Amino acid sequence: MRQIHLLTITALLLATAAQANYPQRPVRVIIPYSPGGSSDAVGRIVGQRLGENLKQQFVIDNRPGAAGSLGREIVAKAAPDGYTLLIGDAPHTINVHVLKHVPYDPIKDFTAITLLASAPQALVIHPALPYTNVKEFVAAASAQPGKFNYGSGGSGSITHLAGELFKLSTRVNLVHIPYKSIGIATGDVLGGQMHAAFPTMPGIVGHVRGGRLRALGVSSAKRSPALPDVPTFEENNIGGMIVSNWFGAFAPARLPADLLTSLHKAVLDAMQSPDVRGKLNNLSLDITTMKPQEFDAFLKQELEKWGKVVKAAGIKAD
Repeated sequence: MRQIHLLTITALLLATAAQANYPQRPVRVIIPYSPGGSSDAVGRIVGQRLGENLKQQFVIDNRPGAAGSLGREIVAKAAPDGYTLLIGDAPHTINVHVLKHVPYDPIKDFTAITLLASAPQALVIHPALPYTNVKEFVAAASAQPGKFNYGSGGSGSITHLAGELFKLSTRVNLVHIPYKSIGIATGDVLGGQMHAAFPTMPGIVGHVRGGRLRALGVSSAKRSPALPDVPTFEENNIGGMIVSNWFGAFAPARLPADLLTSLHKAVLDAMQSPDVRGKLNNLSLDITTMKPQEFDAFLKQELEKWGKVVKAAGIKAD
């Protein structure tokens, strides 16, 4: 028994020493989408800085499929040793409500490390329309129920849920038109074929600044630095309209506490880099970090909020 006890202590000491020297080999960072999107950009920017700071490779591994569920499942089933991480986004807490089968629990099967950045949604219309603010748009839509439409990136997407939350908050009857991507939907708003859309900020800042789109409101708690002249929905007395496509760092569940502390510190150090902050700001992303317990609470709030919206709107994925 004494020998077994000593072996157990030795194993624990070795594990602790390994964690103290983390990382000792390349770290895989799962992006649950194809290259080129916002999640991919955030992962590469932060991963590169982590690698430079920790003198080890953080290898981006794009695993698209099933609306991001394939990549998340890989992380959920990985060993909790810090060598498999996930860059998650808002669908992390949405998919479970809209997809028929999600092979993981978005809270229990992951360790929340920190929020990294977020991109609020904006209500945009073609500038030829006569509405110059949210109140005018709501008044016109209320007076003609079912006449106004909005495009989204598909049923169950964050751009769809933003529109449905807007409808619930204002009690206007907008007709939802799902597209294969929010970029295509926004293109039809630009062309005048669609009344409105609720894209995320990075996709429309240039169009708004160039006068090709008119932004009526943004879904952040404070005005976006990218479009400081556009009021928030809260300023227009539309309560509860806080929506963003956020990005955060995750590890598999049951990550040892000391390793979580080390990873959290390493990510925060990376996020403080002027280079990282500059690149994320250039993408019109708002940088926001949290303690692990704060991020976990945020995720639970998001899960509850979107569950209510999905149920109230009767949303099902395409």
